[in-house]
Amino acid sequence: MLPLDQISQIEQGQLFRLGGSVVTVGGVLAGLAILLVAWLASRLVSRALCRLRDRSNRSAAALYVLEKLASYGLVVIGVFWGLSVAGLNLSSLAVFAGALGIGVGLGLQGVVKEFVSGLFLIFDRMVSVGDYVEIGGAMTGTVRAEGMRGVITEIGPRAVRIRTNDNVNVLVPNSRLIEQPVINWTLKGDTRRIHIPFAVAYGADRGRVREAVLAAARASPFTSAETEDRRCQVWLVGFGERGLEFELLVWPTREAVKRPSAMHAAYTWLIAEALDGADIETPVAQTDLRLRSVFGREGAEGMAALGLAAAPAAPRPAPHAPTVNDAAEDLMHPPDEPEEEGPAPRR
Repeated sequence: MLPLDQISQIEQGQLFRLGGSVVTVGGVLAGLAILLVAWLASRLVSRALCRLRDRSNRSAAALYVLEKLASYGLVVIGVFWGLSVAGLNLSSLAVFAGALGIGVGLGLQGVVKEFVSGLFLIFDRMVSVGDYVEIGGAMTGTVRAEGMRGVITEIGPRAVRIRTNDNVNVLVPNSRLIEQPVINWTLKGDTRRIHIPFAVAYGADRGRVREAVLAAARASPFTSAETEDRRCQVWLVGFGERGLEFELLVWPTREAVKRPSAMHAAYTWLIAEALDGADIETPVAQTDLRLRSVFGREGAEGMAALGLAAAPAAPRPAPHAPTVNDAAEDLMHPPDEPEEEGPAPRR
């Protein structure tokens, strides 16, 4: 082993001189040790806050912001402290740091842009870890094309990690969530109304269709409890080529909103079961051919020209009882405007 005086001489050995500062071997080792300790402390704090965030449901977003601030802050403090202990005078490096900053800004514009965008996402709180978002959707006329959807699991310095319902992790650059439209399906922990289209054959009783489908939707475990402003409804939206076109409007639970494909399939299955249980016919492909005239003859004369007997006149159907029109009810009772969030009143 080396004697203590030789070890002391090695530690005080001069490596180089920068400005008015002398960098020694011992200073560099001490600076590296401080940087290593700061990095380890950053990792430990980040893991501790991550575990606490997994156990907490209400303050998960705030804990995530605290986790990122603590991890980044400890590393930055460790870098500056390590440079100071190494013997570098930070004030004397101002000009060099400025030139280096300009070079980094020009050469790493994309990296700096994504890092700053990540900070905006963390502090803006319009999208947070745990939110179910949709990115890349486009409008084509009145139809909206669905984009990539999933749960935000991490907001990193360069990209946001989104996990789809098929357990596929997608890395999306931070700037994309700022510069392009993003649909946040669970903003502020709320649910959304969805539309489930279905169709029945012509001649079906619209009142029975509405009652059967509403009963199935209300009995579903993934339908939220109805309120005055959030009610299940059935709308008649069109007369299609095969039958009457309806839409079921329902407010699912927050967890069901995060799985839109499974939710849509589940409600479609419930509607099919409800229509079968009520003996309501679903439409099938069909083509009707109607002849207005045969050789210039219409009605009974046209049937006689073909050698066919005229069909007896069908009795007039009894008038239907008036049914409930949910779309008209919805127009007569529009939802209340959301209140603006203002500063808390002073006490």
